[in-house]
Amino acid sequence: QVQLVESGGGSVQAGGSLRLSCEVSGYTDRNYCMGWYRQAPGKEREGVAAINDDGDASYADSVKGRFTISKDNAKKTLYLQMNSLKPEDSAMYYCAAEVAVIGVDARTVVDGSGSEFSYWGQGTQVTVSS
Repeated sequence: QVQLVESGGGSVQAGGSLRLSCEVSGYTDRNYCMGWYRQAPGKEREGVAAINDDGDASYADSVKGRFTISKDNAKKTLYLQMNSLKPEDSAMYYCAAEVAVIGVDARTVVDGSGSEFSYWGQGTQVTVSS
């Protein structure tokens, strides 16, 4: 089992920045693909960014150039640096992880709703005001 705990959400004004963190614990002695997803009220969950175990990262078009996904293997922590935030970025943000097998790759999972992922955190709220 893998446990994921997000933190770092909050309320900011448009143009501001936030850094989300996702601490990973449990059985992690395997290669994982990890991702950030978000869901706004009344909308479907969507991919934001994903990163393979080798560090190869992919982003949704809506956040390219503004968000950066990274991970610190020693700290077992996944990050999402969010800059130039917009009101439309407001959502609950979730961290997700899945064993890196065929079909689970950052370049493909980021375009979906996260159905490939088995492990999810509880979410952290991000609110951006105009």
